[in-house]
Amino acid sequence: MAMNSSREQPQPLGRVIGAVKDWVGRLGEIWVDAQVVEIKRRSGATQFMTFRDRVANMSVQVTASAVVLDSAGPLPEGSRVTARVRPRVWDKATSLSFECLEIHVAGEGQLLLRLEQLKRKLQAEGLFDDHRKRRLPLLPRAIGLVTGRGSDAERDVLTNVARRWPSAIFRVEHALVQGIDSAASLMTALARLDADPEVDVIILARGGGSLEDLLSFSDEGLVRAVAAAKTPVVTAIGHERDTPIVDLVADLRASTPTDAARRVVPDHVEESAGLALARTRLNRAVDVLLTREEHAISALRSRPVMLDPTSAFSAHYERLTLFRHRLGSAVEHRLRAEEADLRAAVSSIRALSPKHTLERGYAVLVGPGHESVSSIADASVGERIRAYLADGELTLDVVQTNPKEQHG
Repeated sequence: MAMNSSREQPQPLGRVIGAVKDWVGRLGEIWVDAQVVEIKRRSGATQFMTFRDRVANMSVQVTASAVVLDSAGPLPEGSRVTARVRPRVWDKATSLSFECLEIHVAGEGQLLLRLEQLKRKLQAEGLFDDHRKRRLPLLPRAIGLVTGRGSDAERDVLTNVARRWPSAIFRVEHALVQGIDSAASLMTALARLDADPEVDVIILARGGGSLEDLLSFSDEGLVRAVAAAKTPVVTAIGHERDTPIVDLVADLRASTPTDAARRVVPDHVEESAGLALARTRLNRAVDVLLTREEHAISALRSRPVMLDPTSAFSAHYERLTLFRHRLGSAVEHRLRAEEADLRAAVSSIRALSPKHTLERGYAVLVGPGHESVSSIADASVGERIRAYLADGELTLDVVQTNPKEQHG
């Protein structure tokens, strides 16, 4: 690539760039160990990434086809990778970049890849759905705690819960929190607490650690056991930045063991203050209500009807007297009318009475058979008839009948 040049005989820039490009192109392919710090996915066939040296503060732009990038599987930013790359110099910008021909997640990244694949599998089953999350009890009868024996996490939970709610009751199950058998140990402890009818909430707690240290809390068996538990489960594993898979399936994720203690029990100081405030407000409300009712009663008592209860009847007494007078007058008038009608009826009856007729000089004739004699045809000469008068009766003998002449 050596070129002769001087101030008097400079080389064209394009020629120099072309020479550099040829020299870089002859370097060929090489495997590199790097960290992926940025991935820019585009809609086209070419994708863009930024690789950084894992020790030195050096980075480079990398291009890769969508096929190469997809073949690597889930590739979170920050992953350590081994990649087969080929350096290239672009003509226009004269920038150095690398074309990635093959890429594999390495070291911790490989572990992250497996966890990401498990996470996607469980998510597809709906184990992380919000509708599965259960509310924690306001004040649990007993709190289950799964943690390492004598650990800082155990001390933090017990101390902070006791500080917030001194009468809290614990059921503590110690388990292995890292290592080959830790997942099985955690599942056994969880099952014991889940079977305890007094335990209303379970805390799964551990201090911080590396990805490998927290690996048991991403175990598929433990994750499914937490999802299937009847008792609400609170996870408090590591610190805010640590997110094992069991956090995603738990009913509540606490950022730290101390935060878990704050979530499972109320603060008795705050509750006492709130109760005192509520009692004060209640007393004030009762006082206001009583005062208002006393004023209402005083207003009722000051009314004339309450000062003299009989005053309300005065008008009614007057109306009652008037109605009584009207009723008496109506009855008297009706009696007089009925009396007049009765006298008229008696007079009519008396006028039609046979006795009254007899008193006017008439007589009633009765034949021998006590039949009425109203015609000369009813009696024969020689018969004896009776004549009933107003003051007695006469016995008469028929000696002659004289028919009344008919005038035509």
